[in-house]
Amino acid sequence: MNSVFEVQKTIREILLKILDSHSLEQLNKIPEGFSNNLIWNIAHCVASQQVLVYKLSGLPTMVSEGFIAKYRKGTKPEGDVSQAEVDEIRTLLSTTLSQTINDFEKGIFVNYTEYTTSMGYTLKNIHGALDFNNYHEGIHTGIIMSIRKFV
Repeated sequence: MNSVFEVQKTIREILLKILDSHSLEQLNKIPEGFSNNLIWNIAHCVASQQVLVYKLSGLPTMVSEGFIAKYRKGTKPEGDVSQAEVDEIRTLLSTTLSQTINDFEKGIFVNYTEYTTSMGYTLKNIHGALDFNNYHEGIHTGIIMSIRKFV
């Protein structure tokens, strides 16, 4: 299981570098041909991880329902985010990962509600959720790499 968390840690470090190397204006810009921006994709990774890992395990999330509603699948930016929101997202990139590692090591992920993703893959347990989450964050990291060429 260690490699799953190492992959996620690497992805999150890439996302942190994106945050640190782009201005607030760049993070909020939606380039022509795209439906979202850098900061939405980064926050979406956090929100989705919380749903896939915690919510489907029947456990409380580390982010609010409002955060999940704002960044869940099918949403798009409703307006620019503030620097304070960017700072919160930056913190969540690290804290949600370290808490997930701690919680996994404690063995709190006992139950899991099966969920079929939009890709047609059915998550049956926490192991599948953690694996799929890395795949999902990898997709969004690729989208982020594309968007950054235009901001």
